[in-house]
Amino acid sequence: MASGRIIKAISGFYYVKSGDEIIECKSRGVFRKKKITPLVGDFVEFDQDEAYILEVKPRQNSLIRPPVANIDQAIIVSSAIMPDFNPLLLDRFLVLIESKEIKPIIFVTKEDLIPDAQRADIINHLETYKKTGYTVELLTAKESEDLTHMHQYFSGNVSVIAGQSGVGKSSFLNAINPELALKTDDISMSLGRGKHTTRHVELVEAGNGLVADTPGFSSLNFDGIAAADLDECFPELRSRKHECKFRGCLHHKEPKCEVKLAVERGELSSFRYEHYISFLNEIKERKPRY
Repeated sequence: MASGRIIKAISGFYYVKSGDEIIECKSRGVFRKKKITPLVGDFVEFDQDEAYILEVKPRQNSLIRPPVANIDQAIIVSSAIMPDFNPLLLDRFLVLIESKEIKPIIFVTKEDLIPDAQRADIINHLETYKKTGYTVELLTAKESEDLTHMHQYFSGNVSVIAGQSGVGKSSFLNAINPELALKTDDISMSLGRGKHTTRHVELVEAGNGLVADTPGFSSLNFDGIAAADLDECFPELRSRKHECKFRGCLHHKEPKCEVKLAVERGELSSFRYEHYISFLNEIKERKPRY
């Protein structure tokens, strides 16, 4: 028996990297009975002679779209312009990533194309994210085409790329590793959207690390997050929640809420708090599934 990591899954075959070798394996029927589906990124035990996966090790985390496990970080690619910078959408990505206990890193592209009238507002928003503790990188359009200077972020990590439609996630992946040559379609100027098509998921080498070769988070709903857990996905709320008067405070209509007081004092971002309330209401209004 040997151990390794699944780096590609296609048509029922799993390609396991073990040392310097990549072994094509199938999974045992017992996984179907237990409703376990091996995922790209899984650490597994396998039979070298029979080329069968025997065991899937416990996961640190996993995503549904793309189906990848044991992710260290998510690079959120956001555009400063075309499409316009969208803090609400960025916070939606951040909440989803935080809920999976994945480290987020924010890359904002097209910094050199920001109109003067919008620059101060965008920079102020990004300063808020930095103060919250997030890593934020501003990239010019030219820098986004060659990301070799960003390889330190990928070294030793398994990464996924996420971000709004039209920001050039596929082009971004190609810039990390030009050998990918991912298919990208032109952005529709009327919709501000781009397309990305892939037939399987694979972890490819990039900057001495591994990156999923397909953009993540095609679904942006909060189905897996409970209202009581939402504040855990906002680091600045997470660090203050213990100071609230009542245990289980949702920081909305409760009295003597330290989070609300901190927002009033200007110690916490008002726009981030407004987004928190918006997401909280969305979760509360979610219809139960039976």
